[in-house]
Amino acid sequence: MINALKEQLKCLTKPGDRVVCAVSGGADSMALLWGLYLLKEELQLQLSAAHFNHRLRGAESDADEQFVREFCERFDIPLHIGSARVTPGKKGLEAAAREARYAFLKTLPGKIATAHTADDNAETVLMHLVRGTGLKGLGGIAPVSGVLIRPMLNITRQQVEAFLQEYHISHIEDSTNAGDDFLRNRLRHRVMPLLQAENPRLAENVSAMAQRLRLDEQVLSQQAEYETLPDVTQLKQLAPAVRSRMLERFLKENGVREPEAQHIALAESLVFSPKPSAVAEFPGGVRIARNYDRLQVRADAAPLDTFRLPQSGTLELPGWRVTVSPAREIVNTGDTFTVTAQGEMCIRCRKSGDAIRLHGGTKTLKKLFIDRKIPAQRRSQIPVIADEAGLLGVYGIGADQTRMATALPAIQIRLEQLG
Repeated sequence: MINALKEQLKCLTKPGDRVVCAVSGGADSMALLWGLYLLKEELQLQLSAAHFNHRLRGAESDADEQFVREFCERFDIPLHIGSARVTPGKKGLEAAAREARYAFLKTLPGKIATAHTADDNAETVLMHLVRGTGLKGLGGIAPVSGVLIRPMLNITRQQVEAFLQEYHISHIEDSTNAGDDFLRNRLRHRVMPLLQAENPRLAENVSAMAQRLRLDEQVLSQQAEYETLPDVTQLKQLAPAVRSRMLERFLKENGVREPEAQHIALAESLVFSPKPSAVAEFPGGVRIARNYDRLQVRADAAPLDTFRLPQSGTLELPGWRVTVSPAREIVNTGDTFTVTAQGEMCIRCRKSGDAIRLHGGTKTLKKLFIDRKIPAQRRSQIPVIADEAGLLGVYGIGADQTRMATALPAIQIRLEQLG
């Protein structure tokens, strides 16, 4: 085992590195700590250890901590101790304990070495298969993840036990490992022995496969890099493996912390939707919308309220200024309407059934906004000017042909967007 560990450490460290070995007191972590201790001079590593007391097993947890303390004192290995009372979160007790442990480890200076073995890697791959996974999940445990390094992924649990026996290194057994409360334990106790009966090298083979698949994943992920997410037309033309990774990254960048296969499939349904303004809901309250040829995070603003317009004067609104005055000349543009009004006038958002007559004929505002590719989330923000007889004009569109003034006197309404 020591030679295999040395070769991996040469790849994962360099002379002078500070390496903190995460030690629970179990067989795997004690083997890693002892291996690092034997190699630290040759590889010029500054070695220390770290133990986290989860306080989940009362006196047994405290005994684990004391065991690690005494071992490190005996061999003059600097030791960092962390502790917290862990409570189950949404993902369960095991996940909460892991998060607390890694949060502590990442506060320590240097590279953090954890004792994941080939058997652990094989079990992780099986867990992902049971729950459903893709290429990334089949890649198992990463040899390097930020400051974390895992130099024992090529070493089996059997080799660990032989190494500990060779050097007469004692270790402790976590009583929770004997039960079948957790999926990993059930796979370890029931499934792995059956598979290893077919092939004793199962753990090594699965771990090696996982590391090869990680290399494949790296290539695909590199191809999926972008500065700006491609438009829908371009996304459709990409290979599915690249497109799905782009969409996964896009979801992460926009608030979906852990996109699952179903979330990526939902994003793909937006890309291929026949509706140019399709919308989908994602975890965390994130809404992604098609804006014709673009995917965008949708933040719906409140519809424009209704305000009464003066017969003459200026009305200041949130985001808008409306000026009503007697017309000096007939001007009709996207923001200025010269019209003949009947009764009270108002500014408001569009309503169901609203229609306007333009040069090409009469169209509902819904159809008109769609034709002009105005995003759905903006449509309720576009000001509509109306009176008691109907629409006078729509900002950005123009005045209704049937309401335009043909001679003076007339009323001129000018809209100005603020900010």
